[in-house]
Amino acid sequence: MNFDDELYRDITGFAHDTPTWVQHTAEVWTEAGILLFGAMFVVAWWRSRSGSPRAFAIAVLAPVATAVAYVCSEVVKSGFSQERPCRAVAGAVPSLAECPPTGDWSFPSNHATIAGASAVTLVLVRRALVWLTAPLALLMAFSRVFVGVHYPHDVVAGLVFGALVAAVAVRAGTRPATRLAEALRTSSAPGVRWLTGTGPRAAFDRRR
Repeated sequence: MNFDDELYRDITGFAHDTPTWVQHTAEVWTEAGILLFGAMFVVAWWRSRSGSPRAFAIAVLAPVATAVAYVCSEVVKSGFSQERPCRAVAGAVPSLAECPPTGDWSFPSNHATIAGASAVTLVLVRRALVWLTAPLALLMAFSRVFVGVHYPHDVVAGLVFGALVAAVAVRAGTRPATRLAEALRTSSAPGVRWLTGTGPRAAFDRRR
């Protein structure tokens, strides 16, 4: 017996036994989680405008690194070409979400990759966010199995893969992005200065 198939059946069977509002919430959250992480990136950028050039650079790199992780996940998907469990697992209940078409492969989960990358990069922006981003990422990953469109190993791999790729991307880009932020903050263009902010000293001067 395939353990992953059995676990998938158990989780999706449990999902069908939950109240309708729980099922609908899971279906919404599996997509809305991406929007929430996107909103957190915007807040992180806005707050970083009054921070150091390095803090600003990391905040801007966070969504970029997440996008890099997503693209890498798509490349990996095409190499494995694993069918979705909502078609491949015999004896499983119908998925709550519509089963993606053949060719939209299962491994790794793009949603989980984005969740893992977003969670880690936001923690790099501000460490205290781990208490928010980690549970959100785990919940988003689990929801992909709950609604029936991924195996458990798809989302575990996605979380780990996204976190690693994004962390490496931020680390690699921080130094050049910091130098760029320093240069842009001295720009004479008002629009550029608004996008980048003017750093902690200017923010302090405005409060005096």
